[in-house]
Amino acid sequence: MILPKNQMSEEDIKFNFITPAIVSKGWKDKLTMEQSVRFTDGKINLKGNLVARETPKKADYILYINANNPIAVVEAKDNKHSVSFGMQQAKTYAKMMNIPFAYSSNGDAFEEYDFLTGEECKIDMDKFPTPDDLYRRFKSESNEGEGLSDKEEIIIKQPYYSGQNTNNPRYYQRNAINITLDAIAKGQQRLLLVMATGTGKTYTAFQIVYRLLKSGMKKKILYLADRNILVDQSIQQDFSPLAKTIHKIDFSKDDLTTISSFEVYFSLYQQLSGKSESEEDNEDGEESIAKFQALFNPEFFDLVIVDECHRGSAKKDSNWRRILEYFNKATQLGMTATPKETKYISNIDYFGEPIYTYSLNEGINDGFLAPFKVINIATDIGDGWRPYKGQCDIYGNEIEDRIYNNSDYDYNIVIEDRINQVAAEITNYLKSTDRMQKTIVFCATEDHADRMRIALANLNKDMCKQNSDYVVRITGSDTYGKSKLDYFISLEKYPVIATTSKMLSTGADCKMTKLIVLDQTINSMTEFKQIIGRGTRIREKDGKTHFVVMDFRGVSRLFADPEWDGDIEQDDGYNTKNQEKGIKSGINGGENSDKDSDMSVILEHEQPYVDVNGCPVRIINKTVSVYDTNGKLLRQESVIDYTKNNIRGEYASLDRFITYWSKLNKKVEIVNMMKTRGIDLEALKADQDMSDVDDFDFICLSLTIKNL
Repeated sequence: MILPKNQMSEEDIKFNFITPAIVSKGWKDKLTMEQSVRFTDGKINLKGNLVARETPKKADYILYINANNPIAVVEAKDNKHSVSFGMQQAKTYAKMMNIPFAYSSNGDAFEEYDFLTGEECKIDMDKFPTPDDLYRRFKSESNEGEGLSDKEEIIIKQPYYSGQNTNNPRYYQRNAINITLDAIAKGQQRLLLVMATGTGKTYTAFQIVYRLLKSGMKKKILYLADRNILVDQSIQQDFSPLAKTIHKIDFSKDDLTTISSFEVYFSLYQQLSGKSESEEDNEDGEESIAKFQALFNPEFFDLVIVDECHRGSAKKDSNWRRILEYFNKATQLGMTATPKETKYISNIDYFGEPIYTYSLNEGINDGFLAPFKVINIATDIGDGWRPYKGQCDIYGNEIEDRIYNNSDYDYNIVIEDRINQVAAEITNYLKSTDRMQKTIVFCATEDHADRMRIALANLNKDMCKQNSDYVVRITGSDTYGKSKLDYFISLEKYPVIATTSKMLSTGADCKMTKLIVLDQTINSMTEFKQIIGRGTRIREKDGKTHFVVMDFRGVSRLFADPEWDGDIEQDDGYNTKNQEKGIKSGINGGENSDKDSDMSVILEHEQPYVDVNGCPVRIINKTVSVYDTNGKLLRQESVIDYTKNNIRGEYASLDRFITYWSKLNKKVEIVNMMKTRGIDLEALKADQDMSDVDDFDFICLSLTIKNL
């Protein structure tokens, strides 16, 4: 017996009415129609100390011109709803995926919205457009009604690279690729893509390059980066399908007669400017620029891609900028996670407004990037410490009589016990969670990074005994540390903790970083976003779903800055006004603080050095930001406070809890009860170093002891 239409489920409506209507018009195979398409992964929520994903976004139907280009979204509803009831959802999904047509249906008819003309109309079930109909409309209505050019049609028809080890583009990557290719086909010469760290900029660049080469629109491509690791990662990973056509420029060996047959050329911009990887732009690059110009004429490349273009290329007088201007007849594509706009530096001034942006906030909401929580930790000298009259440092030199604060420590003065306390907090956190979780400690200088390495090694002797690389300094001048970089950013166990200054703030694909420690002054939003980006990659199968930021310098105040687009709210836990005043005087603050040379070496003898006796330090406040399933701030408090408040909210007194407990027959019941409130009881006990304590006793302590 067939149910009346108004009693059918949504799936019944799809099966009996909507799918047949679409298929009958030629949308009949995998290349032209997909059903129940999941295009996000579902946001990861942190509830207490539990982690859970939201339901991914899923379109009922996506229709395609070809594998590269979706052309329509169709949302289905049951017959209890109107024909147009699903239109808002269809339009939302269509805008996200840059799709020109949206449809809604309840099985009686289709409602159509055309993004190219802005028109909406109702269509009978047997009048749904064919693939040819929709493409014809798309072709004629594009470009404000002027239609697609021949070049645009060529690039639309050129497929992506697909292979056994290459995933299909995510929806936002496909958007970035298609929008970029369309802009190039239209003749736009300078383009800027903004994509958050961890969202696959290099993969996106590869697919752009692949389709341009295969379509014949571009023949010689220069890919510029400012880190060897970025170049090597790109060649070995995302660009590996083009390995036979790739060349890494080397002035000491290259001759145009031997390298002219390649299609994609990689280079460090410093190399082209006559400097080492760690050097800033200066006036010493004339000889190398001359060599470069002798090797390649201005018309040799027809596409130049600039990776991480928020750095050197943005300065009007930079050597990188000079290289771009030398190839000014080539199409130039800038890619960055953090577009830079200051009084002195602008990549938008050079490349123009971004043609596509996919932000950190969008990545977290879609479930492609890891969410995070912030632990703010304050010391009793954070807002200020003043030496007593005539106080000397360990070298016997009198310390200048003034107030020192977080902007001075490890920049202008070394407070030994402060380093010890920071190292102890990091160690205690790792011991209470996972001592093998990858951790980056961002320090003020290279010298500070070494002192921090020593302090952490001494507090983790048992782990260092198992492997001496448990803690390693990875900085620009540390040859041994740099040799361990590839191991740290990989899935290898060791090193576990890396202390650094600037070297790991950008570029390195730190897949498994779960803890980011901020113990340096940061005023630059660009640098701050790059540092946070070290933790945003998700490796769910390897146990990486989120990460923690531990802040000792009040840097997380930048989350409240309008330029920040991360999905987080937090409370500093102490007076940030005084902190901000102090930070402005820090040597690494301001607009220059995002330089990546990592040569911020300050020798010990150039600073006063105060030992434990001269300035003992205490931790006076710790604040943790906790979020509900919607990503909104629950409270600024410790996890144990969250637990106590949840238990007290349910059980007003110890007697009431004991009465409830006595009714339970199995331990699993109390565990499940806790989990519904965002509490993993076993993890919580481990967090408090109380794994051996009975569940009942532990909860009683939570209810009765004010400061557990």
